Amino acid sequence: MILRPSEALAKAVSAGSGALVLAGSGVVKPFSPAVLARLGKAVLDWGLGPAGGFTMLATRYPDRVGIVDELGEITYGEIHRRTNVLARALAARGVGEGDGVAIMCRNHRGFVEATVAVAKLGADALYLNTAFAGPQLVDVLAREKPRVVIHDEEFTALLAGAEIEQRILAWTDTDVAALKADGVETLGELSTRGNDSTLAAPSRHGRIIILTSGTTGTPKGAPRNEAGIDAAIALLSRMPLKEGWRTHIAAPLFHTWGFAHLMLAMLLGSTMVLRRRFEPADALAATEGCDSLVVIPVMLQRMLAVPDVSPDLSRLKVVASSGSALPGDLALEWMDRFGDNLYNIYGSTEVAYASIATPEDLRTAPTSAGRPPWGTIVKILDPLGAEVAQGEAGRIFVGNSLLFEGYTGGGHKEIVDGLMSSGDVGRFDADGRLYVEGRDDEMIVSGGENVFPKEVEDCLARHEAVVEVACIGVDDADFGKRLRAFVVVSREVGEDDLKDWVKHHLARFKVPRDIVVMGELPRNATGKVLKRELFEWAGESAGDGA
Repeated sequence: MILRPSEALAKAVSAGSGALVLAGSGVVKPFSPAVLARLGKAVLDWGLGPAGGFTMLATRYPDRVGIVDELGEITYGEIHRRTNVLARALAARGVGEGDGVAIMCRNHRGFVEATVAVAKLGADALYLNTAFAGPQLVDVLAREKPRVVIHDEEFTALLAGAEIEQRILAWTDTDVAALKADGVETLGELSTRGNDSTLAAPSRHGRIIILTSGTTGTPKGAPRNEAGIDAAIALLSRMPLKEGWRTHIAAPLFHTWGFAHLMLAMLLGSTMVLRRRFEPADALAATEGCDSLVVIPVMLQRMLAVPDVSPDLSRLKVVASSGSALPGDLALEWMDRFGDNLYNIYGSTEVAYASIATPEDLRTAPTSAGRPPWGTIVKILDPLGAEVAQGEAGRIFVGNSLLFEGYTGGGHKEIVDGLMSSGDVGRFDADGRLYVEGRDDEMIVSGGENVFPKEVEDCLARHEAVVEVACIGVDDADFGKRLRAFVVVSREVGEDDLKDWVKHHLARFKVPRDIVVMGELPRNATGKVLKRELFEWAGESAGDGA
């Protein structure tokens, strides 16, 4: 392929700026010729996915602590050797290049070791959501047909209805000797007894298959081959993570956001602090002594609500939040208490990272999604695919090197001129910041006016009595459609008081028809509200944005 001078210059500039980003994060540093030779061989043999990344970590920092979990500490050298043993055990059970291995684990070393071992065989890793219901899991496993399922013992009953060829338990609560007597294989046993020397590299690199959230139906598999270094540069271009940091990954590893930071840790040589379950007070304690924290927004809300706790987060420099929108003034509340360290990332399983809001962005515009990172183009298009004027709302389309390849069960996101739909509606302000107004299928027409639930949700979230809120569109005799709001409150408050609050801040046609107080909102493991359950509760069709 021959590049025109302008294209060649653009690629050279992009490569140069990317190298500067990596240098600024401490990734680029001098090593001895022998180490550099081994690193180069690791890349050639294993690529830049989990197999190559963790092989390079074992070469660069064999004695550095890689993971701290409830079982203690484990070094990168130990992870390398254990995953060599585990890979051979999986191969002995029929796993080879191109085969699928499903992983259903909470945040602990078993998730990481299973991921690396599967990658070393050139097999595909399919990550199952730990909050899925049994029928969802049955559907996904029937569609994907993995050769082996690796799961925590607690999910055994949940997976009982699925056809599973072979299973291996990762985290176990039962005595291992008792499990072994019953013929149950465990990850701990398989990763410690066998040949731990380096394997021969496979002829193909395994894929990572992340499932969509399943908030509107059966989860879809969104596969990617190795994102390469571009994914890291995109995040690091607007989020100052550094080499060698200690990072608490509280977000679930099985989903895009948590997994992204597993991959970043692989590049940065970070020490990952993992806890199987998120408990707000425990999460704050685990973050003490950490340089960065990876969360979803509801985690921030719940950590802020912990009473009578004053954690020492003086070392914390980056709080990386993604997975859903920051409601109301949550960004300001967090930064007012813990400092200007919050970064909000907007994207999706399909398009990866579309924009990043820095603390400066969030101070100026707390509900903005920030600006596109390195190597990313974001455009706002009208229904005909034409770009809208600045300030006007339209569908969000994203272009980068990280777009997914199409769903494993068939189908794809809409693409216009190489840009992929995120499924959301938004706009750019005069300063180039992106605002996400809501899902393109959530908009309702009320009295002839377009209404997005998110604007009303943000408004209600700012009421001092409202802890959480979600809105859906329901039928209305006068307006055709109106919003129904579901709120979690910290004290007793009247429905009319909340309606008056909205009426004071927004147009009358945006005032909810009714407001329902709930003990908690239904959410999945990544913190997204399951609006289909709210539609079911309301006895409404989910066709207008479940």
